[in-house]
Amino acid sequence: MRLRPACPRARLHALQVREMENCPHFNAGRGSVLTTDGTVEMEACVMDGNTMRCGAVSGISTVVNPVSLARLVMEKTPHIYLAFDGAEAFAREQGVETMDPSHFVTEENKERLRQAKEANRVQIDYTQQIKGQETQAPKDDNSRIGTVGCVAIDAAGNLATATSTGGLVNKMVGRIGDTPVIGAGTYANSLCAVSATGKGEAIIRHTVARDVAAVMEHGGLSLQEAAARVVAGVPPGNVGLVAVSAAGEVSMVHNTTGMFRACAAEGGHSEVGIWHDDANGHC
Repeated sequence: MRLRPACPRARLHALQVREMENCPHFNAGRGSVLTTDGTVEMEACVMDGNTMRCGAVSGISTVVNPVSLARLVMEKTPHIYLAFDGAEAFAREQGVETMDPSHFVTEENKERLRQAKEANRVQIDYTQQIKGQETQAPKDDNSRIGTVGCVAIDAAGNLATATSTGGLVNKMVGRIGDTPVIGAGTYANSLCAVSATGKGEAIIRHTVARDVAAVMEHGGLSLQEAAARVVAGVPPGNVGLVAVSAAGEVSMVHNTTGMFRACAAEGGHSEVGIWHDDANGHC
């Protein structure tokens, strides 16, 4: 899982996610994992906490930066969510950068799909090491790649979030995960901005992102307390999130073995973490 919180200005949150979509080492954009048919179906979502405007897309197979298309849905349409052929047609209409679907099918992800089919399972990425990429890191079903996301707050206290993913390895064609579902994988309001990662079905069932804000609002908890409570309520191994509050608090919690994460504050302070004992989430 890889998420990156706390860009110093909220308007940059989608740009941060674009950078990760362009990197084949992440499960988003260029590095998106494959469906059971060996195709790519990408998802993305953005939300502005100040206005609560949002945009989401899924079933994307040609758009280089799905997060940018999600932002266009928010800014250029009366809708929130476009998917599959309709979303692709909108992308062409807006002139966003596209590539042939084969551009997104990497050799690593072909191997991940082969391993998943061999094991007859749907998984976050893969459990076996790809030849030549062995590490000493602990192995689990969230081992090396994952959803990317960014949460941000600017100097005026405006909050924003963006999330992008390729979904699950060996997922059924047409499956939609938590990333584009407002309140599940992505949510922002005047209290906080949240971006989640993990197993989408569990995140949707537990409305993870919205629940963090709800616990803060109705329970009077701090961001860190609210995020920890929500994540603890999801079965272990299913979820991680990054979040930032209107007060500038940062939370990066997960109930998986690890979650690639980082935060940066305008004053120059930064943290990077992978395992539970790394960055403490108080950037």
